[in-house]
Amino acid sequence: MVAARANWKGNLRFGEISCPVALYTGASTSERVSFHMVNRDTGHRLRREFVDPVTDESVDREHQIKGFEFEKNHYVEVEPDEIAQAVPESNKILAVAAFIPCAEIDTLYFDKPYYLAPVGASAGAAFAVIREALRASNVGALAHAVLFRRYRGLMIRAQGRGLVAHTLNFDYEVRSASDAFDDIPKLKLDKEMIDLAKHIINSKRGEFNPATFDDRYEAAVAELVKAKLAGEPIKVPKKVEPPKVGSLMEALRASAGQAGKPPPPPKRRATKKAA
Repeated sequence: MVAARANWKGNLRFGEISCPVALYTGASTSERVSFHMVNRDTGHRLRREFVDPVTDESVDREHQIKGFEFEKNHYVEVEPDEIAQAVPESNKILAVAAFIPCAEIDTLYFDKPYYLAPVGASAGAAFAVIREALRASNVGALAHAVLFRRYRGLMIRAQGRGLVAHTLNFDYEVRSASDAFDDIPKLKLDKEMIDLAKHIINSKRGEFNPATFDDRYEAAVAELVKAKLAGEPIKVPKKVEPPKVGSLMEALRASAGQAGKPPPPPKRRATKKAA
């Protein structure tokens, strides 16, 4: 088995403790099916060109430069060395700034996952102490470092024999929930509906197992490519008709019945006694 290649190496600083560590990619899209654009008539792969829309001429790489659009169709040009000067210098240190209870970590801020492991035999003890202290305290370590030419925040948590580090989205990158939620009306819900929904939830409780979630698109595309290479006919999947459901209450009762327990009978209104 080929050893994983580290994306970054440095030191995890925990108080006065400094532990040599390496970051490894925790998730990758490299195994997805990928396509190239080709000429339908010749089968040759196409080459992308940058074309000036005014002159309609192709622009060579040496004449290309990055530009920021400060108003419509007006750009301020920025040279590569000017951008390089704006990149912070890396000191190869993951500096822990604070410890956050795991239950309070908002996963909306999670960006990319990485595995964090010790580098060298001498780092093992310090790494294990940090890991077990985080695990016992049920907290994550909020750290900062210059990674991949940017100053980034990371949330580090104990997992198994190692640590998992998520790079964090900056606050300005995370949209306000009010943008999506403010127009949701406040409703007074029937308690029976909530009870039925709770029953459905309880009947479907399980453990998180990502292996049960198949990437059906990738599988279908892979089968399509395989069939075309073999000259086999393409199988067209049958359309699944959505179930016809009446009211929300009817849908809840039907779902509760399918969950293995007869739905509760509808409530009867109390009748007034004759005077």
